[in-house]
Amino acid sequence: MGIEVGGIFGLILLVACVWAIVQIFQSSASTGAKVFWTVLVLILPLIGLILWLLAGPRSSKR
Repeated sequence: MGIEVGGIFGLILLVACVWAIVQIFQSSASTGAKVFWTVLVLILPLIGLILWLLAGPRSSKR
């Protein structure tokens, strides 16, 4: 039994993951850190997104 995400929640999660990946690539983190966070967000979308929000690299604009 897998967890299936659909409907409006799935769309919101997709948009949030795309936004997170864009923010990861705009950060000043090393290439290895960017790859790690991107893979984490892609493989575990909800958990990866939450972990990135709490501990991920910050945007270089700040």
